Amino acid sequence: MQTRPLGTTGPQVSALGLGCMGMSALYGEADRAESIATIHAALEAGVTLLDTGDFYAMGHNEMLIGEALRAAPAALREQALTSVKFGALRDPDGGWSGYDGRPAAVRNFAAYSLQRLGVDHIDVYRIARLDPNVPIEETVGAIAELVEKGHVRHIGLSEVGAGSIRRAAATAPISDLQIEYSLISRGIEDEVLPTTRELGIGITAYGVLSRGLISGHFTADRQLAPTDFRSMSPRFQGENLQHNLSLVEALRKIAEQKGVSVAQIAIAWVLSRGEDIVPLVGARTRERLTEALGALDVTLDDADLGAIEQAVPADAAAGDRYPAAQMSHLGTDR
Repeated sequence: MQTRPLGTTGPQVSALGLGCMGMSALYGEADRAESIATIHAALEAGVTLLDTGDFYAMGHNEMLIGEALRAAPAALREQALTSVKFGALRDPDGGWSGYDGRPAAVRNFAAYSLQRLGVDHIDVYRIARLDPNVPIEETVGAIAELVEKGHVRHIGLSEVGAGSIRRAAATAPISDLQIEYSLISRGIEDEVLPTTRELGIGITAYGVLSRGLISGHFTADRQLAPTDFRSMSPRFQGENLQHNLSLVEALRKIAEQKGVSVAQIAIAWVLSRGEDIVPLVGARTRERLTEALGALDVTLDDADLGAIEQAVPADAAAGDRYPAAQMSHLGTDR
């Protein structure tokens, strides 16, 4: 498995990470046994980075990863690096109630995550979205205290803008920024990516297949459960969906010419953006994991990249990546 540095202050990690959220929440039913088998298969293939959030199904995802790690051979368990997001407030009905970045809350969230994961430290810890009522310096400072005590190894950020990145980095060393980045979500290229590169901060890119939209497997007639995030996502609605799937078909022609799948060429494109970018693949089954890992063997030359750019230009996607109410929490500078 190829490796990449997670910024100048973070660990060396596998070139692909496994995003485990879909094994617990937001994308319909998932099979627990298959989820655990997929985590084991990822570790066996050399994947080291396992990404989760303490609010994914209210702790279910962390407990799932903890179960998978306990059942894994010792050598594989020791290579696993946990990346955890915290701060989102939930209610018993599954609702969302904002974010809490107070230092006391940071310590509280971490205590529960360590217990659910069954580990003595979290490798990368980050607030999922900034708390509008708490300066980022206070939140990052609280994580830095956890680093000093050995409960956390590295500090990360999630979905923040260039100004917040600079303020966080002035407070404590930041390993990476987790943010959406894909062929149809390229907003980081103007300000965020130049800032992280200036400061030596890595990128862990989620949504590299745009929640399956550009995987090559999503069809216009697919019925989504009301609990599936995509049933509310603007990019999966009506004319937006039709337009976005037309982009996928244009990409499919390029993939077929190279003898690879649409998903593989989309992941390979993110990999080609720089050694400081680690794509997170949201595979929920071993079959999808195997397909995603095949992207590591895809080489894109200048002609390929030009053809991809022509097929799926920047800003070509129709619809925002989140519903309007959630967009206000993204890329915030305070």
